Amino acid sequence: MAKVLEKGAEGPEVLELQNILKKRGYPLEPDGIFGTRTYQAVRAFQSQNLDQHGQPLKVDGEVGPLTWWSLTHPKPVIETPSAIRYDQMPPEAAGGSRLGRAGLAAAIDELTAGAGEIGGDNAGPWVRKYLEPAGLEEGNSWCASFVSWCFFRACGHDVNQMPFPYSAGARDLLSKFKKKGWAYEPQSGYEPQAGDVVFWWRVSLSGWQGHVGWIHQLKDGMLYTIEGNRSPKVQGFSYVFSRMEKLLGFGHAADLFQ
Repeated sequence: MAKVLEKGAEGPEVLELQNILKKRGYPLEPDGIFGTRTYQAVRAFQSQNLDQHGQPLKVDGEVGPLTWWSLTHPKPVIETPSAIRYDQMPPEAAGGSRLGRAGLAAAIDELTAGAGEIGGDNAGPWVRKYLEPAGLEEGNSWCASFVSWCFFRACGHDVNQMPFPYSAGARDLLSKFKKKGWAYEPQSGYEPQAGDVVFWWRVSLSGWQGHVGWIHQLKDGMLYTIEGNRSPKVQGFSYVFSRMEKLLGFGHAADLFQ
């Protein structure tokens, strides 16, 4: 792509852009005109994808080289050196409820099995498995469905035994934790434990888009997580806890198992 595409542009490159977005699951009727719906679809895509360096795309609704690369390539695998073993359960000293740790154990099993996208963005049997209980098909974002599925497995693969309805939305899942009294604001001073979940906002704090992942443990000032749909696979990530950005809060599932 030779130039930046932005709102108001017209022509074959816009038509190509629209066709790619439609194949990626964004509701568009390609017409070669970069209007409001195309602008919204581009922003939604940018909020959910990475550039070739593994960095989040700038959410500005403009299609430059980085966004075009991401549109025409699968998500890059992110290399994340770590001081812990993501494939092992954290020690009891890392805390956590029985329910939360059971969910984390399910996440670790998925990570160890190599779970992730196969055959395209938000596609493949692993993604279908996470989305199916939510009544969604592959092509949808799956970070929250992955977290929900781990709780689902922790509750014996019975949605009726889950402490909250299965959810495919990060902010919706946060609202369910709030209703249970299980949510903690970023400024509350709460120190997350193993098996808790962490929520971020995307695009804007007041918007509807978000991201969620499992907390493996908080250790030596670093927060270690297991997340789906940040890269093409279920993967471990690390953050300096005191400098985490775009946080919506944390969720600590009550200890329902006796």
